[in-house]
Amino acid sequence: MAGISGRWCKINTLFPTTYQRVSDAAGRYAGTLRNFNLDVRLYLVTSALFGFTIFGGIYFTLLNLYLLRLGYDPQFAGLINGVGQVIFGLCALPAGAMGRRWGSRRMLIIGFGVVAVGYALLPLAEFVPSIQTGWLVVMQAVGQIGVSIYFVNGAPFVMTVTQPTERNHAFAMSGALLPLTGFAGSLVGGLLPGFFAGLSGASAANPAPYRYSLLLAAGLMALAVVAMLFTRSPAAAPPAATETKEKVPAPVGIFVWLFLVVLLRVIGEGDVRTFFNIYLDDFLQVPVAQIGLLLAVGQLLAVPAAMVMPIFAKRWGIKATYLIGSWGMALSFLPLALVPHWAAAGAGFMSMITLLSIARPAVVAYQMDISPPGWRTIMAGATSTAVGLGWGIASLSGGYIATRYGYSALFLSAAAVTAAASLVFWLVRPPVREQPDSF
Repeated sequence: MAGISGRWCKINTLFPTTYQRVSDAAGRYAGTLRNFNLDVRLYLVTSALFGFTIFGGIYFTLLNLYLLRLGYDPQFAGLINGVGQVIFGLCALPAGAMGRRWGSRRMLIIGFGVVAVGYALLPLAEFVPSIQTGWLVVMQAVGQIGVSIYFVNGAPFVMTVTQPTERNHAFAMSGALLPLTGFAGSLVGGLLPGFFAGLSGASAANPAPYRYSLLLAAGLMALAVVAMLFTRSPAAAPPAATETKEKVPAPVGIFVWLFLVVLLRVIGEGDVRTFFNIYLDDFLQVPVAQIGLLLAVGQLLAVPAAMVMPIFAKRWGIKATYLIGSWGMALSFLPLALVPHWAAAGAGFMSMITLLSIARPAVVAYQMDISPPGWRTIMAGATSTAVGLGWGIASLSGGYIATRYGYSALFLSAAAVTAAASLVFWLVRPPVREQPDSF
């Protein structure tokens, strides 16, 4: 009895201590979020708007359905999406060069404006029937130019308006907002055509309700321009602390190294993201509603995963945090490849999304920290180019592999290239400048 009583006292003492530690860490985390300045908060507003409308939101949900109602087939829908990926990748380095010359804040204003204009003009294609197909392709390209400008210049802007102690939190919050608001936007997007059909009296098979929904999404993106206009131009650093363009040469080796790491990781991610729903529908015969549920749960899991990234970075370091997430992603593809059941596929997909949501903001924060300030937009441009090319390679090669060799081979190849990305990152790791404690 004495032994049991002693153990109970230890357990009873341990729980309050653990609870207090967790409570203190949560309080420090929340305090950091509350201390974000106005510029950071406005930038997070733009992230929320982008996720709700474009990134997984209204446009992501309805664009292909709009194209089908215009009379196009799925092959053309694939072409439109493929054009967007290629344009995104090709524009990333020029967007970085312009950000380096004119500043990331100015480029974000321009980028959000281009997104709003391109995606407002796209659903007007039915009013120009003689050039409708070309109009759709060109306006998709215009919209993706704006998206590329945003992705390239967003992280450098965050670096200029945050303190070192809060940067990881800002990147994590932005990374969490995209899937969270994307999830909300996809739900709203599913309801909007019916809403506009009721208002206009048009059939749900008519393109008009979808046109109005897409125009609403573009209008909401215009609010991102307004939000950025209320931010302040980042103050210049003191001369002694500034690494000028003239004094600091381009870190070409770092550019090439991280380009390869991101390219390989995105190919693996793209193979799974692009063909996951097709695998469930075509090979496993899973009901569409169940597929939608698995995708939605995956998006929701991304939110807390992204938010805990700074905690892991504090405990293990930013490099180790990315490596753990990246290696974990490679392992998460194995259930998809080896167990032909919807539960295994869902578990693998959700594991990938969770680990990716930790790894992606970690590598963004890492690449910004190891880059000289004058070269951060070029670094972001290089890795964004890798993202665009990676998705393009995944889309083109993945269909061939799945058709010729089967889905198991596709997911095994995704695991292999993701593991290769982790290995390249582990083998070549330049030192990162130490940041003050965030907790």
